[in-house]
Amino acid sequence: MDNLNKLVAGSELAERSLEEIIAASAGQADKTAIFNNAAQVWNHTFYWQSLTPKGGGEPPAALKEKLEASFGSVEACTKELAAAALAQFGSGWAWLALDGEALKVVKTSNADLPLTAGLKPLLAIDVWEHAYYLDYQNRRADHVNAVLGKLVNWEFALRNAS
Repeated sequence: MDNLNKLVAGSELAERSLEEIIAASAGQADKTAIFNNAAQVWNHTFYWQSLTPKGGGEPPAALKEKLEASFGSVEACTKELAAAALAQFGSGWAWLALDGEALKVVKTSNADLPLTAGLKPLLAIDVWEHAYYLDYQNRRADHVNAVLGKLVNWEFALRNAS
C-alpha cells in the first residue's frame, strides 16, 4: 500500500478507490507499476477474507444451489478450483467468480484479477509461492487442498454472490 500511495501521490488517481485505480491502470503500459501494486493490495485483502479458521465443509444452501447449477456439484467446483490453482504456471491466483448469473473458475497470473475481465470475484486461492512455502515448501497441491478442505470461507463467497 505504501508503494501504491507513493506511485499515485499528486496524480488524478490519488483520491480514487482501489477498484477505480485498478480500472484506470489495467492494460496501460505507463501505469503498470500502479496496476500491479493496486491489484496486489486488492487481491491479498480479498484473499484473507476468502479464508476462515473453521472453513471448508459444506457451503450454505443458497451458495450450494448456485454451485450445483454451474458445476453439477460442490465437489466438481472444488476439483475445478484445485485444478486451476495447480495449473497456474508460476505466481498467480485461482478464483471462483460470477459471470452474469453463472459461476465459473478462472486463474490469473501475477497481479491480474477477474475484475479486469468484467467478472465478480467470490473467493480466491493464492498460489504465489510465498503463500505456502513455509508450511508446504514446493507442495502447492497440499496448500490448495488445505485451503479448500479446511479454510475456504463459503459464507464470504455467498455474500459476494449477492
